[in-house]
Amino acid sequence: MVTGATAGIGAAFARRLAADGHDLVLVARDGQRLADLAAELTGRHGGTVRVLAVDLSTDEGCGAVEDRLRDPAEPVDLLVNNAGISLNRPFLHSTAAEEVRLLRLNVHAVLRLTLAALPGMTERGHGAVINVSSVAGFGPVMPGSTYSASKAWVTNFSESIAQSVRRYGVRVMVLCPGYTRTEFHDRAGIDMSKTPEWMWLRADDVVRDALRDLRRNRMVSVPDWRYKAVVFGLRHAPGRLWRAVARDTRGRIGREES
Repeated sequence: MVTGATAGIGAAFARRLAADGHDLVLVARDGQRLADLAAELTGRHGGTVRVLAVDLSTDEGCGAVEDRLRDPAEPVDLLVNNAGISLNRPFLHSTAAEEVRLLRLNVHAVLRLTLAALPGMTERGHGAVINVSSVAGFGPVMPGSTYSASKAWVTNFSESIAQSVRRYGVRVMVLCPGYTRTEFHDRAGIDMSKTPEWMWLRADDVVRDALRDLRRNRMVSVPDWRYKAVVFGLRHAPGRLWRAVARDTRGRIGREES
């Protein structure tokens, strides 16, 4: 199962997993785009592709996906929690409704779907969850934004849960990409035109590295050596140094899901 499957990293996961011969359940809000992607994947690779057109920022949307994840007749062996959003305005100019929607999608849905998937996986003795986070989650590098805080939760949550389920043969991994060429920033209305070309990753490469790291039983996957260096700096540099960098760059280290 892949959430946020119609664009960006989610679509790249769907195409890679279909090419590898997996049956899929694709989740997103746009039913027409889901249907188009399902037709493309079945036409190209065969297999079964089912779709769930729901809004994961709502209780109803989460509930429908939870029910599917708990269905013992069709167990899900890999869950990719990719759906997420950012906002194009700082906290002081935001609204409670916008911030709550961000938290419901970036945090609440990840928690609920992971909790729905794991009991069946631990009972079967195999399965995996990939939670898509961001390099931004390793430090408050986006001044005035709550996005990095939501991603910090996803990263910490995933590492903690990974340690608790490993003994059952189940893997939980957090994927922390940097800038990736997707629709993510455009849909949020974020101007990325001044971001240097060398900082951009390809969604297909991010997915390739993620699946490789999952096979290697890693709990944290940071694609590309450039962003591994960024994460090292965020984790080990003095706080005053990376806060100065964040101010200079206006905190535009962002996330890449759809």
